[in-house]
Order: sequence, then structure tokens, then C-alpha cells
Amino acid sequence: MTNSLRIGTLVGGGDAVRVIPQIAPHGFESFSLTFWQTTGETDLAETAKRVRELQAEHGFIVSTLGIFGNPLTGAGDSADTLASWERLIDHAHLFGTDIVSGFTGRLTGESIDASIPKYAKVFGELSKRAADKGVRIAFENCDMGGTWATGDWNIAHNPTAWEMMFNAIPSDHIGLQWEPCHQMVSLIDPIPQLRKWVDKVFHVHGKDATIAWDVVREYGIHGPKPFVWHRTPGFGDTNWTDIITILRQANYQGTIDIEGWHDPVYKGDLEMTGQVHALHYLKRCRGGEFVPNPV
Repeated sequence: MTNSLRIGTLVGGGDAVRVIPQIAPHGFESFSLTFWQTTGETDLAETAKRVRELQAEHGFIVSTLGIFGNPLTGAGDSADTLASWERLIDHAHLFGTDIVSGFTGRLTGESIDASIPKYAKVFGELSKRAADKGVRIAFENCDMGGTWATGDWNIAHNPTAWEMMFNAIPSDHIGLQWEPCHQMVSLIDPIPQLRKWVDKVFHVHGKDATIAWDVVREYGIHGPKPFVWHRTPGFGDTNWTDIITILRQANYQGTIDIEGWHDPVYKGDLEMTGQVHALHYLKRCRGGEFVPNPV
């Protein structure tokens, strides 16, 4: 894998030991293990041990551990999210990864501006814990239905918010888990954005989007007709060759892990058909398999 930007996929952390042996033979080179709101009953040390055994058999790496909830409020189903962040930071080394990812959280119903002080307090502490463990924190750029004015999950979905976040906690251990899809949903062009922010991108989600510009022009973005769809790479509008070029020019050392389960066509029985297509597509966009030069 010398000089090869690995292409993988997301797998539920609690399901990793069951799912990875079934899909690793398709050629996935990395796995991002994710949890929703809590790590729950998952024994992280035992899971790491089992995953390492699978690594030895199949040759993949674990790129990130992820926890997706609202650590700023700790309300309702997010009551364990902050503790789960701490747990994953503490166990990351057992999986061979140095990245823990997720949402920032936000004050429910409040603006991004109003949420920054609580973000700075909570992640100021978590970033110190991460630094002590040699771990980096990466925030996914997903709005989860929120806007600048209000929301319930995440503030890290707009570049102005990123500036505020990184100014509030100026740490080399805090960055982005970036994907073009979440910016395209907001009608942001992802390519110049990546060129500007690439040094803060720790991990890339392989998820694209299709924008129906004819619908936007006729009905706008608040009408009854959908104007954008999340897509599995290879089926959307983004030039992934450009994305990989920008990443490699910046000496990006991470992976691209496909985030499936969103495509309106390649879903259900066609889920893995779409994901394996995306795997082969992204490998072609990086130039195919690594070929050593003659000596």
C-alpha cells in the first residue's frame, strides 16, 4: 500500500466483528468504526482484540472511531455521548488509530454563536485528553437539519463556524471529518473549499451529492420538490479525481471511507452493490493500485 491513499467504508462499531469478515474480501482497505450517541454495551477492548485478528487476516486498517450525538447538552439519548467520546479517545490506540470523530453538538434550538462558549469548554477539555493520548479529534461537516440560527446536533457544518471553532480552541489535535456532500446540500462548491481547508482535514467521508439545478431554478430550495440527494461516490456530481489530487498535493495521510446508506437508488438490496462500485470508482480516481517505479 506504499503511497496509496486507502479506500474503505463505515461500519457500526458494535457490528464490526460480524460485518467486516463479510465485506473485507471485496477489497475495502480501511474501516471507520462508528457509534450512534453511545458506545453502549460494546466492550471496546475485546472488540479491538477481535478487529486486530481480522486485520491480520485481511490487511485493512482502522481509520477512525466515531461517536455521533450531542455532547454539549447530554440530554435524552445523548446522555452518554460525552463519556463515549472519552472512552473512544482512551481506547483508540488499541484499534491502531489516532482519530476520533463525531459531531460537536450544540445548544438545542440556539444559534452557532450561542453554542461556541459551551463547545470551547467541553472540547477544550477533550482536546487536552486527546493530545495526552496522541489522538486527534475530527468533526464531521454535517448540518443534521440545522442552520446557523438553530439546530440540535452540530455546529461544524459551515466554514465560518470552523473559523470560530478553531479560534476558540487553537489546537493541532482538532480538525475536520470532511465530505463534499454536506457542503453541496448547502449549495457550497466543495472543491475550492477543500483546497482552502485541506490542512485541517484529518479524515474524508466518501459521500457525494446530486444537485437538481433545474429544480433549484424553478422552485428554489424551500419548495415541495427535492433539489439535492446524498449519493454514494460514482453516482453524484463531484469530481473525486480533483478531490484526491488536492489531498495528495497537501500530503494527506488519511483515508477515504465510504459513507453508504443514503443513496436514493443504491439502497436496500443494492446497498453493497453501490458501495463496491464506489470502492472501485474511488480506487480508479486515485490512479488504481500502487505500481512501484523501476530501480
